[in-house]
Amino acid sequence: MTSDARPVNGDAGKGDHDGPVKLKRKITLMNGVALIIGTIIGSGIFVSPTGVYKSTKSVGTSIVVWCLSGVFSTLGALCYAELGTSITRSGGDYAYIYVAFGPLAAFLRLWIALLIIRPTTQAIVALTFAHYAAKPFFQDCEPPDNAVRLLAAVCLCLLTAINCLSVRWAMRIQSVFTAAKLFALIVIILAGLYDVAITGHTENFENAFEGNYDISELALGFYSGLFAFGGWNFLNFVTEELQDPYKNLPRAIWIALPMVTGVYVLANVAYFAVLSGMEIESSPAVAVSFGAKMFGSLYWLVPIFVALSTFGGVNGILFTSSRLFLTGSQEGHLPGLFSYIHVKKMTPIPSLIFTCVTSLAMLLVSDVFVLIDYYGQILWLSVAASIGGMLWLRHKQPDMSRPIKVNMAIPVIFLFCCAFLVIFPIPKQPMNTVIGAAITLSGVPVYYLFVKRKNKPVKFNRAIERLTEILQSIMVVTSPETEQMLSSS
Repeated sequence: MTSDARPVNGDAGKGDHDGPVKLKRKITLMNGVALIIGTIIGSGIFVSPTGVYKSTKSVGTSIVVWCLSGVFSTLGALCYAELGTSITRSGGDYAYIYVAFGPLAAFLRLWIALLIIRPTTQAIVALTFAHYAAKPFFQDCEPPDNAVRLLAAVCLCLLTAINCLSVRWAMRIQSVFTAAKLFALIVIILAGLYDVAITGHTENFENAFEGNYDISELALGFYSGLFAFGGWNFLNFVTEELQDPYKNLPRAIWIALPMVTGVYVLANVAYFAVLSGMEIESSPAVAVSFGAKMFGSLYWLVPIFVALSTFGGVNGILFTSSRLFLTGSQEGHLPGLFSYIHVKKMTPIPSLIFTCVTSLAMLLVSDVFVLIDYYGQILWLSVAASIGGMLWLRHKQPDMSRPIKVNMAIPVIFLFCCAFLVIFPIPKQPMNTVIGAAITLSGVPVYYLFVKRKNKPVKFNRAIERLTEILQSIMVVTSPETEQMLSSS
């Protein structure tokens, strides 16, 4: 499962074929930091504070939830640093579960990602971008639904085209928009601190820890907080393209996660400094309500900030999703075409286009947001499986190379937290648990019929081969294996 870790030089965007057809190590340390921060900071910090407060009914507890969400994400990222440097393969959870528990478990992780997690997440972030990008033009009403969906589709197609053309340009976009979203949050933080320090508005922090401490509600509150931290493990999906991953993967984690946690906590302090608990609970987008109350006639700047933030988030999710599907194809769990790479630009164009098409399909769902409820528990279960796999591999393969080896207490604590997130919401949302489990298990017959089964009909195989040849010619892509055969002959 380990890949060739030799760095390869050359610019994927120049269009000159300077070496074997394979993904190049174009992602620098700062690109990695930007990818983590840019993927984490999407729409969550601008809207999730409402969900956290609704569950806790407490200013103090809400801030504690945000702090613990950051600590929890950092612990998970440290475990993934060990996984990413011992299994140097792109694909994240999928690759780790494959090595630890075999192909069926890995396929089920890929299946749920393919069917719901990735396209739904991309569609939701793109819709959020479109809504806030259109908001300044519809100040007195909500933007038309069809216009929002059309703009979201344009966003997905534009970023897919850029990712197909050049890895370096995709990383430049990630870096620029990461800087823009950090600037936006710093403005919010400074405005909130000004309101507290200069005007002395501290009444919202009185009796800060009075609230709801029901264990199921707290678990749902953590879901909202951790949704805003989603993306902390996304750098592991592109390990094969990260320069010097043994050093840069843990460094990127240590730089990005504390920075995001600090910014998120201070942003929530700013929100509570300006808005009362009732105002936050009734707000669909806390940042917009904050802007309307704090900036007056300039409140329209906040939707622009949110749009910039989510645009960069869509780019990061597209980039990492395509690498997940590419790795799944290399293992025979998806059609072989998804592992093909452009012969000059060295980008996985078929996987990128597939990622875009599935996300566009989700835009046709009337209420795509409801799908989040179905995969929340399954997502954390798969993360727990990856960490459990790390512990299993320590026992099963004690001599495996581990450039980074975290203290045993870290994965154990993380697994207990994952159990809390998976088990305690069940009494509140039993049907969501049933539906999520059913969607995941529906991948079992698919695996045995289309992946495990070797004696497929001859006509079916010929049709797939012919379709692959046609698409390969149109996209000008080839597989690394084919390239190696041609170069050796």
